[in-house]
Order: sequence, then C-alpha cells, then structure tokens
Amino acid sequence: MEEIVKRLRERGIDVEDVLIAALARQDPQESVKLRISLAERYMAECEKYLKGDPVQASEKAYKAAEEVAKALAEKFGVPELQTALKEGRWYAYLLGKASNTLARMLGGWIADGWSNAYFLHVWGFHEAKLAVEDMTYYVNRVREMLNEAKKVLAT
Repeated sequence: MEEIVKRLRERGIDVEDVLIAALARQDPQESVKLRISLAERYMAECEKYLKGDPVQASEKAYKAAEEVAKALAEKFGVPELQTALKEGRWYAYLLGKASNTLARMLGGWIADGWSNAYFLHVWGFHEAKLAVEDMTYYVNRVREMLNEAKKVLAT
C-alpha cells in the first residue's frame, strides 16, 4: 500500500483528497468533518514551522485554507464543487471562485482567508520570499478563516 501511495504522490495526486472526495459521495457530513480536522492539523503544523521555516509554514497555512474552502464548498454545494468533481480535482482558481461564492453567502472572511493563504502559497512557498516575521498578518487571516468555518459548521 505504501508503494502505491508513493507512486501516486510522485505523479502529483493528492491521495488524502481523493479518498475524502470518495467518502463525500457516500457521507458528505463525514467528509466535511475530516476536511476541518485536516485543516486543523495543517494549521498546527504551520504554527510549529513559524519557529524558523517560513517556506513550510506558508505551505501548511495554504493547505489549511484549501481544506476549509473544500469543506465549506461541500457543505453548501456551491457550483464550483460540481466543476471540481467533473474535472476530477480542485484547482486553485476553482477554490478562489468557490471562496468568492461562499463569501457572498457567509461573509468576507472566507475570501479574505483564501486570498491571504494564496499569497503565502505563492510568495512564501513557491518564491520563498517571506521571512517568518513577514507572515503574521497572513497566517492570522487563515487562522480566522478556520475558526469562523468551525463556527458555521457547528450550527
């Protein structure tokens, strides 16, 4: 099994996402819970990396926001979810569009969190241009996104 997972990851396939998406077809509520749990794990990892590894901290914050956006998209059945299912995966542009759709429904905190996470993904992870001290505002917006999503999903 480990060899299969390794080969899939080498091909750029997000194994956890594929499994959660499969679960969503059978039990959407459980997949939403798993995505939020995964987002919490990524946020905790981000906090650890903020002690000295801005590249990894940036990517973990982005991954947390990604899971929050997917969880909310699944919960509220936004049109972008159908596109992601049809395409077989979530693309960053779809997550951005879903965040905008969700922001109109639930509040600007979603689009704000997503935008800040994407900034971290590009400038902190891919370009490696941010120091830890440059990331405070952006990480806080992602943390707020996660906390607000947990409130919305608890009701």
